[in-house]
Parts: sequence; C-alpha cells; structure tokens
Amino acid sequence: MASLVLSSLCFPSRKPCSLTSSLRFSSGAPIQSRFGAPLFVGFGSVSKRNGRTKASVDSRAYTLVFRDLDADDFRHPLDKQNTLLLRAIPGLNEIGRAILAGTVTEQIMLLENIGSSVLVSENQLSELHKLMIEAAGILNIEPPDLYVRQSPVPNAYTLAISGKKPFVIIHTSLVELLTRKELQAVLAHELGHLKCDHGVWLTFANLLTLGAYSLPGLGGFIAQRLEEQLIRWLRAAELTCDRAALLVAQDPKVVISVLMRLAGGCPSMADQLNVDAFLEQARSYEKASSSPIGWYIRNAQTRQLSHPLPVLRAREIDEWSRSREYGNLLKRATQMSM
Repeated sequence: MASLVLSSLCFPSRKPCSLTSSLRFSSGAPIQSRFGAPLFVGFGSVSKRNGRTKASVDSRAYTLVFRDLDADDFRHPLDKQNTLLLRAIPGLNEIGRAILAGTVTEQIMLLENIGSSVLVSENQLSELHKLMIEAAGILNIEPPDLYVRQSPVPNAYTLAISGKKPFVIIHTSLVELLTRKELQAVLAHELGHLKCDHGVWLTFANLLTLGAYSLPGLGGFIAQRLEEQLIRWLRAAELTCDRAALLVAQDPKVVISVLMRLAGGCPSMADQLNVDAFLEQARSYEKASSSPIGWYIRNAQTRQLSHPLPVLRAREIDEWSRSREYGNLLKRATQMSM
C-alpha cells in the first residue's frame, strides 16, 4: 500500500491532504495539520517535572487490556457508514489500482520522514518506547516503529508503506506540550488508524483524488465526488480513533485534555487549563448550533474540514465514555500484568 499520513495532533485542513502533507489528530485546522486532541472532563493534580509545572490527570489504579479487541468493537457509526459509501463509488478500486501502479511516492515519504527523525527504542527515548508498547498491547495490535521529529508544530501522524512496517511520527513540540498519559493517548489515536485499516483508505483516496484529474473524461467528475465523500469519511475516522485513545487512557479527561491543549494550550500555562470548563464550552457550542441558523453555520464551518472541531470531539468522547458500549468493553478487558 502506498504511504499516507494519518491523523494526528494538529488542526484539520480544508482540502484533501496531498502526498506531502499529513492528516493529523487535530482540532479543526487544515488537513495539513493533524492530531486533533483527546477528550477530557477535568484535570487532576499539578506536579513539577524538570523544573516546569505540568498538569496531570487522574488515572485508574490499574490498566485494562483488550485481548480480543476487534476494530468494529469501537468503530464510530459514522466511520462505518462513510466507509460503505466510499466503497460504493463505481470504479473506485479499478481507478485506484491504475493510479497506484508504479508510484514512488511512498519511498519519498519514507525517506523524508525517517531521514530527519530519531527512531525510538528501548535504548533511545525509552520512556516513549514504553508508552507505545503498552498502548499497542492494550489495543491488541502489533506496535509500529516510533520516530520523534524536531518541529515547532504540535503534531503526530502515521505512515503505512507498502511492504514495510508502519511507523508513527510525533513532533518535539507535542512532547513538550503534553503529559505522559496524554502522549500515550495520542499514540493510541494513531494506533487506532492502523487497527481500523484507515491507512489503506487514506492513502488510496489521497492518491486517487490527486491523480483522477489527469484521467481523460472521468477524472474531474470522480475527483470532485471523492473530495466531498473523502473529507466526510476523514472526520468520521477521527472520531473512531479518539475512541481508541480512550480505550488506552481509560479516563475521558485525558483524551479531552489533549483536544483542549491542541486547541489553545501552551506549556507555560498548562497548570491553568481546565478540562471541565472546556467540556462546558463544548456544550455551549452544541446549544448555540442547535437552532436552524446555527445548524446551517455549523455545517458551513465544518463541511470542508478534515477533522471535527475539538469541542465536538470532546463531547463525543464524553458521551461515549458513559455509554453501555464502552462499559461492556471494559467488562471484557483483563488487568495488565505489570
């Protein structure tokens, strides 16, 4: 499969991502930034680390592992629905194969990313390595390689390269912005893309959207139709991966906190952020957009975004954390052996 950056920590973009951009777990910015933010309800204590104040979140006394977890156990309904709609587009598979044949884009992406990053391992940034291994174990998935890349833009994304092991890249500014539990939630979000095979569709649709315009006759029509459907699917896929983040964090406040920090956080004021206030802000947005005019404005605001707005993602995670579906998953889980 060709390479493609999955969603991460930045903001959603307003156009389908290009082969040189990544989809991030973002809060509402262009597709070129990704990782949205996890959803939380409130912070726990404030502690000092390396002389800096960091807000922490309350966590479970023990960690649960989902030994038999299937992607459909936590896949968002909109993800399922929009995946079916993508598959129903006539000629999609055939055209995609034609576009992907002989492409060298995956090699460009591979060399661009790992050539200027640091590979995490047991003896290289071991704390991050442990967070990834633990998250992958909880979600019952083979851990991908993890790289850290110097960048002032907080972000994380996943690349799936044909015939090669997938890998996740996180930016140094993201490491500085988040607590360790929040970082692990971000890694879990990226693992969610792999668990749900989102990489195939992201890469496939990315290349098809770019290449379809060059196909005589049908190109423009197909690309136009795909653009709308692809962006809708991308937003739904992000909601699924936020759920993967919650399954690993096992505390909705952690995920919501990530989303809040990505929307307006900075290391120097981390101790002043309030997850409960952010969740109340999310409720206010939902109320304000419930009128006919508000509904129209909300749709116009989000229609071309690759990621749902951070406040909407926060509400989704808060609601799912109190659902019977999530509760049943916790009942099926087993305690992680330390």
